[in-house]
Amino acid sequence: MARAAVSRRLNWQLATVVRTIDETDEAKSIILRCPDWSGHLAGQHIDIRLTAEDGYQSQRSYSISSAPDEPLTITVVRLEDGEVSPFLTEELRTGDEIEIRGPIGGYFVWTEHSGGPLALIGGGSGVAPLRAIFRHHKVTGSDVPIRLLYSSRSWNDVLFRAELEGSPDVRFALTREWPDDWPGHRGRIDRDFLEHEAFTSRERPLVYVCGPTAFVEAMSDSLVALGHAPERIKTERFGPTGTS
Repeated sequence: MARAAVSRRLNWQLATVVRTIDETDEAKSIILRCPDWSGHLAGQHIDIRLTAEDGYQSQRSYSISSAPDEPLTITVVRLEDGEVSPFLTEELRTGDEIEIRGPIGGYFVWTEHSGGPLALIGGGSGVAPLRAIFRHHKVTGSDVPIRLLYSSRSWNDVLFRAELEGSPDVRFALTREWPDDWPGHRGRIDRDFLEHEAFTSRERPLVYVCGPTAFVEAMSDSLVALGHAPERIKTERFGPTGTS
């Protein structure tokens, strides 16, 4: 039975676009309906395949940004040189069908039984799977202490801003531009920011880090330097040839 379930997840199937939501000028959340969807865990991803009229196929992986038991949602940031993201963010419409397979991944997941404290550290669009974990934590009413540290280029680039702004469990770091009256952190997330805004190593948090490769490596190195146990740090990264 388990092998059959894995096989179904790896089969391509059609999903219908139910709705799209503008997150920023360059990013959209896409809500999908798939009749054969088996459900997902917070932190998993799906593959998307596009086929051009000449038969050329493009395939990319996207993290699921919705919690389990919520409609399947991915959040896509448009890349100028991307093969998939421009179509998904500019041309895709309600009612369109796209090929997907998944859910995929079992390492970078959190359930209400995983424990904590729970530290989520995201850079740019790397916040997508962390948002799924964050929402799952809230929906289940978990009493596990949680903290989301989110690094973005500017306030206008913050994904899920309406949802995350004002939450006592979220800390923002703006790296390039910020409002004149910005009260939060200015610049990259550094060791000092981690030390004061995340949980201490003595609290032995579960840490989930997602973002560009350089961001993830810097966060992991800083966390270990602060005394966090490497086996308590889970990472998910993407680079120029990764998610588009």
